[in-house]
Amino acid sequence: MTLTEMGQPVAYDLPLPLVLKNAGWKVKIFDREIREPPHLTIIRRTQRWRINLRTRTFMDARPSPSEVPAALLQIIEGQWTVLCQQWDAMYPQNPVADQEV
Repeated sequence: MTLTEMGQPVAYDLPLPLVLKNAGWKVKIFDREIREPPHLTIIRRTQRWRINLRTRTFMDARPSPSEVPAALLQIIEGQWTVLCQQWDAMYPQNPVADQEV
């Protein structure tokens, strides 16, 4: 579970293959995102891309979503249920299935 013993959410890191990790890629669900729509964040160095967990769309035009490798997007898609479950565990008051868009 992603919660500490004190019940506070902690960030969730999606495990990635070494080739992507070594290239600097990360996929996270951050803590303290309570007021945001459910989303994951893709990180590479100083760049960040957010993907809405309800709509499966990129939330920002920049940086360009085309910069994210297709292999990474496939991994995210394959782990979509896990990512949604992690968000819901961290933010039960703002679940992915709530307020479907």
